[in-house]
Amino acid sequence: MLQKLESWQDQVAKVQGWRRGLLAFFLGALSVLALPPVHFVLALIPAFVGLVWLIDGSNRDATSNWQHFIRQRFFNGAFAIGWWFGLGFFGAGLYWISFSFLVDAQQFAWMIPFALFGLSGVFAIYIGLVSALCFRLAGPGMRRVFYFAIIWVAFEWVRGWAFTGFPWNLIGTVWTFNEAMIQFASVLGVMGLSLVTMVAASSIAILGYGKKSPRFRYYGAGLPLLILALIWAGGMWRVGSAKNHVVENVQLRLVQPNIKQKNKWKSELRGKHFNNLLELSEAPLREPNGKKPTHIIWPETATPFFLDGNDAALRIMAQIIPKEGALLTGSPRRTGGRGEPVKLWNSLHVVGPDAKISATFDKFHLVPFGEYVPLRDSVGKFINIAKITTGRTDFSSGPGQRALEIPGAPPVSPLICYEVIFPGAATPAHSEGQARPGWLLNITNDAWFGTSSGPYQHLAAAQLRAVEEGLPVIRVANTGISAIIDSYGRIQVASRLSERIYLDGPLPAKLKNPTLFSRNGQWGLLVLILGFLLIAGRRRLD
Repeated sequence: MLQKLESWQDQVAKVQGWRRGLLAFFLGALSVLALPPVHFVLALIPAFVGLVWLIDGSNRDATSNWQHFIRQRFFNGAFAIGWWFGLGFFGAGLYWISFSFLVDAQQFAWMIPFALFGLSGVFAIYIGLVSALCFRLAGPGMRRVFYFAIIWVAFEWVRGWAFTGFPWNLIGTVWTFNEAMIQFASVLGVMGLSLVTMVAASSIAILGYGKKSPRFRYYGAGLPLLILALIWAGGMWRVGSAKNHVVENVQLRLVQPNIKQKNKWKSELRGKHFNNLLELSEAPLREPNGKKPTHIIWPETATPFFLDGNDAALRIMAQIIPKEGALLTGSPRRTGGRGEPVKLWNSLHVVGPDAKISATFDKFHLVPFGEYVPLRDSVGKFINIAKITTGRTDFSSGPGQRALEIPGAPPVSPLICYEVIFPGAATPAHSEGQARPGWLLNITNDAWFGTSSGPYQHLAAAQLRAVEEGLPVIRVANTGISAIIDSYGRIQVASRLSERIYLDGPLPAKLKNPTLFSRNGQWGLLVLILGFLLIAGRRRLD
């Protein structure tokens, strides 16, 4: 078996030219099978082992002949091979963004190849840097494997904040199908789970290095897998000892109206959309002896009009709001006018039975080109770039994360749309003196992405925030996947994709004590990375 792997390592490392780039691209796309909704985690092994072996065969030679330089570096350099892998990884993992350009196909469909491959090509630079640094820091062997995993996760962290950040499809996400495995995120977050997963998957490459003894290679490949097994066992113990507490006297109704994005903002359908929300909110209980909802939640931009100041709509809504509860809804908001600059906000309103808005949260982490056009003032002088959402005015960014007081329920930390994908940013900063909220509320509109893997990946991020923070996550989508997720990341109830439905259920209780991750953030990950770096620094691993 070892001889066969040694032969494969030699063959992969010797692949040259365009075949090398094509193989790397294929391996990157293959790795996406491990992500939601497929969760074929074993696909990570051939994908990352193959990338490590391709890095082994990278070319160091420099030349003054530009034609020779292009031939050598375009496919045969370490950076290039990582970039091609990244193009496959991000291209296959983010293909669903193309669907958003088809909502108004006449205006935006032509942008699909530029958006998909442009975005994937930019993010692929991170993987190119991973490969280049691994190639420079260590030769073929176990040290290179450790550096590969460490640097990959380091760039996952960078991807989470650089250029406004986009930490989508972090490798730790592959485990969200398994309740036990994701419990590790309560200690070191999803990126800690990424690190141990990367080491375990890529360490199989060690079996193909014939310079080390078989015993060394088996230990090198087996110990990381043993660590994963211990993480699973610890997760099983944590989930097995979990108490299924709920918040007393709080019964939620999640409303998923399933409105197609192309119809959402048509003026002639506004009344129909509003009535759709009201009908689902008033629908009878599915169980005769079930508890009546105390709190009704509508999704992102649920009201197809500005709710703030619309007394008629508020009075209608008040008729369906329980006396001691509230209705939480996404809604666009407008300020300014009469000589003041007009500003638009993507907001969440808390509406009471008195037909008044008691609290408002404005989304602060906006989607580039979806909700605003970056550098519009500079770039707009030379080219007219429109955002793909309705209207010409960019949305404004809110002041930041904070907890809202909810009548009859614990304080909530709202997360609108993709604000839920950012590890460590789901709740107000402790340094700001704000109390820990009782739950997280993620309202979203995944109708932009149709029937694709996007909504499943979005849901997976919400599960991981629940585990990291030790807080339940309530996810309400216009369409997509609405769900009640408890503080251990377990889905209690969920809708299906593209389904008009309402979901009833109690609000799970938060954990009594904050998780290690919620207290320490990414510091625990840094300690783990330093530990792996100390191991990787040992020359005997080559």
